[in-house]
Amino acid sequence: MHKYLPHTAEDIDAMLKVSGATSLDDLFSSIPKKLKLTKPYNIPSALSDDALTKHMKQLASMNHELVIFRGAGAYDHYTPSIVKALISRQEFLTSYTPYQPEVAQGTLQYIFEYQSMICELTGMEVSNASMYDGATAAAEAMFMAHAQTESKTILISSTVNPRLIEVVKTAGKYRDIDVVIVPEKDGSTDLSFVQAHGAGTMGLLIQNPNYYGIVENYDGFADVVHAHEGLLIMVGEGQHLALYKSQGDYNADIAVGDLQSFGLPLSFGGAYGGYLATKMKYVRKMPGRICGMTTDVDGKRAFVLTLQAREQHIRRAKANSNICSNQSLMALATTVYLSTMGKQGLIDVATESMKGAHYLYQELLKTKKFEVVYTKPFFKEFVLKANFNVEAFEQSLLQEGILGPLHIGNHHLLFAVTEKRSKAEIDQLVRKVVNQ
Repeated sequence: MHKYLPHTAEDIDAMLKVSGATSLDDLFSSIPKKLKLTKPYNIPSALSDDALTKHMKQLASMNHELVIFRGAGAYDHYTPSIVKALISRQEFLTSYTPYQPEVAQGTLQYIFEYQSMICELTGMEVSNASMYDGATAAAEAMFMAHAQTESKTILISSTVNPRLIEVVKTAGKYRDIDVVIVPEKDGSTDLSFVQAHGAGTMGLLIQNPNYYGIVENYDGFADVVHAHEGLLIMVGEGQHLALYKSQGDYNADIAVGDLQSFGLPLSFGGAYGGYLATKMKYVRKMPGRICGMTTDVDGKRAFVLTLQAREQHIRRAKANSNICSNQSLMALATTVYLSTMGKQGLIDVATESMKGAHYLYQELLKTKKFEVVYTKPFFKEFVLKANFNVEAFEQSLLQEGILGPLHIGNHHLLFAVTEKRSKAEIDQLVRKVVNQ
């Protein structure tokens, strides 16, 4: 008995005929020859447990751990040991969609608690059971706005992270959605453009803090967007929600963002987690699913999946999204982190990041090697213009074990500081600047 149903020769011929390919090799013709194996791969002989352990340690020693002063959406934050310990438990590590609530109460409970915490942080009324990351969450928010307004145009501020904008553009392309970029004024979103061009759009997508680290004042933006019968979508990186006004405070309709700063290490680019929360009146347009709390036949508290408006549960044409997973393990990590840190802990950690960033900002200006670019408040990231060779500077930092700021063009450098950066590390970076 096969573990899966294999394709017969007739099946393969039929599929090749439909695809227009003459052979299976044609399906891989776009792959460069230099990337293809021309002979069988030489798999090494099996190693003993001890020998394999030594081999893996040798490979691990080739990695270089850097002192990081770069962010732009992914940050070197502290992950408490309890997070790693709990998400490594077998029942969580291998869990998938908890279709059977009678045997999945633990998983359903932490998802419910995750949703509750996201609502408290964002000031929203309802959250789904997490997303892949902030960028794809923003794309799903766009689809929500499209479903609500039936408009085919969305406004996006140019101060949003460029990679997030590209993801939204790509997602919108295949639904014929037109993305209009809102210009910036001195590093902030131009509200007058929104007033002039918002009519007939599904709404506006903004970010706080923005790509340059600036904490924008979005007072009045919701009124303008709502006057045009659109929705306000606000992207917010997790840690800043501990100190600054939330999306709910700005009367946003949909809140999205990354949760990487809440217990998810950089780890070569992922996996990360995203969130999506909204007002109750839009709950039936929300992608994914929600965990709800109810009572069982004995009157005891119980948790169940509810509002599963995705293609796996309803007709595809009626589904809000084809999201079929929810980064549940990442949501668990976030839940453990938030529970461990507590409200005051979140404030303290965010404050340390902010204090470190402002200290570095002042020390760099004292070197006379930089010019001020924006004179606006910032959280843990900021932009300065360098008057030296930034490429050579980056290489010299790497030789010292430091991953420096991100060059975003025109000698503008985007610095980031988290609670992990000590005063000694910041001073080391400043000394490298002095020697330029």
